[in-house]
Amino acid sequence: MKFSRSDLADFAYFLAIARNRSFRRASLELGISASALSHALKGLEERHGVRLLNRTNRSVTLTAAGEAFRDAIAEHFDAIDHAAEVLNRFRDAPAGRIRLNVPEDAAELILAPVLPRFVELYPDIEIDLSIDNRMIDVIDQGYDAGIRYGGTVPEDMIVQRISPPMRWVVAGSPAYFERFGTPQVPQDLMNHRCMKIRLGNDRIYHWEFEKGDEAVALAVPGPLTIGNSRIGLHMALSGAALI
Repeated sequence: MKFSRSDLADFAYFLAIARNRSFRRASLELGISASALSHALKGLEERHGVRLLNRTNRSVTLTAAGEAFRDAIAEHFDAIDHAAEVLNRFRDAPAGRIRLNVPEDAAELILAPVLPRFVELYPDIEIDLSIDNRMIDVIDQGYDAGIRYGGTVPEDMIVQRISPPMRWVVAGSPAYFERFGTPQVPQDLMNHRCMKIRLGNDRIYHWEFEKGDEAVALAVPGPLTIGNSRIGLHMALSGAALI
């Protein structure tokens, strides 16, 4: 037999009446009127064709069917109450496991500075951190959340900004500038050795520059395409290219 959502509510009403043996006391416990409670129980009995309560002006007692029904469902509703308490503990004191998928730069620049404090504040939360520059489907792969660069998040995902806009600069070693000269404007980079960056969606990043209302994106030339910032930094420090 299938039962409706209203049945579940009426089952809870019935149990309150069975505990209190009074519509008035049960109504105070549940926060609804005694007349609404009486109407709900009458509807429950009529829907199932079984009388559950004996009502008099002074008392409420259970019929044999009512006692059997109470014994059959009371334990399950107690389990539901316990489950609700478990949920409340998560609300009052966050706990559990969070799986995060983040690119390498976000892990170092955004998470690394705050994670030590986070684990101190929330000792019951376990963070499972996957550092991956690929643009995978976070939810499809079983993660709870991910960090992505602005403009790369799918439209159907819920987005929350977690940092202010980041400014990037062109950098190189003294040895590089001594050997190849120092670019003065973005277009000069087209005659330099630059580190090309492969994004997580397999696209090669165009170096972006802004000045006032003017913006330019350059497909810079270079001897190496990287997807790892540490390797790029090592190459730049060695004087091999700009980053």
